[in-house]
Amino acid sequence: QVLLVDSGGGLVQAGGSLRLSCIASGRTFSIYAMGWFRQAPGKEREFVAAVTWSGSSTYYADSVKGRFTISRDNAKNAVYLQMNSLKPEDTAVYYCASTSRVIVTRPDNYDYWGQGTQVTVSS
Repeated sequence: QVLLVDSGGGLVQAGGSLRLSCIASGRTFSIYAMGWFRQAPGKEREFVAAVTWSGSSTYYADSVKGRFTISRDNAKNAVYLQMNSLKPEDTAVYYCASTSRVIVTRPDNYDYWGQGTQVTVSS
């Protein structure tokens, strides 16, 4: 089992920045990639970004390319999501997740999930 603890959400004005953190523990040797997803009220959970556990590859949704950056810290078993130029439409609960599968953009491919952290962007 993998335990994920995500944090770093908050309230920010449009154009501002936030950094989300996710710390993994447990059977991390089974992880192929870590991803961030988000879910706004009344909407389905959507892919935001992912990084392979090795850190060699990153993936982004078109809606966040050029604004968000995902990164890894091997020593801390951590994954970060740096979010810049935030927009009101980025408002959602953000979840980190881990997967042992190579298709990293589908939420149903992920095995373990953090508890979620709220990001609210005011206009």
